[in-house]
Amino acid sequence: MTAAHGAVIALGSNLGEREATLRSAVRRIGEIDGVTLVAASAIVESPALKPQGVDRDAPAYLNAVVVVRSALGPLELLGALNGIEAEHGRTREEHWGDRTLDLDLIDVDGMTMATERLTLPHPRAAERAFVLEPWLRLQPDAVLTGRGSVAELRAAATDEVLPYAAAPLLPAELPKQGAAS
Repeated sequence: MTAAHGAVIALGSNLGEREATLRSAVRRIGEIDGVTLVAASAIVESPALKPQGVDRDAPAYLNAVVVVRSALGPLELLGALNGIEAEHGRTREEHWGDRTLDLDLIDVDGMTMATERLTLPHPRAAERAFVLEPWLRLQPDAVLTGRGSVAELRAAATDEVLPYAAAPLLPAELPKQGAAS
């Protein structure tokens, strides 16, 4: 078995039952063979971001971040995440369009890579408060490879992120999951 890697995954949803979708996605991530959920952030809410900027007419997003240990390689993990998106009705018809579920692989143990399918670290994570804010709450000392501390990046990010009242995404005690422990 491959050594387990720490990975940060950002979740977002702005269509349908947003909170239920995030909860289902976290559960499904924990069911991926070779993946163990380590922690999940609180949920935050942010306006929809489109290529032309913030779209206040589009439904707002709920966002969160989970940290996992994964025995899968980054491309394998991305493939599993894309499968979970598809299970939740994700379609890719419009660039940065509204979506039932978006799962982005943000970081895998500080690796850098650029392929047609995956760039690590995520190329826009350093600019997105809706990723940085929940990640910062979860891991205050986190660093985004090549970009700096998540705390400094969050301080520089100007997009709006609001608290969202919700129960934790993970129970206080996690059941054993996956095979990556």
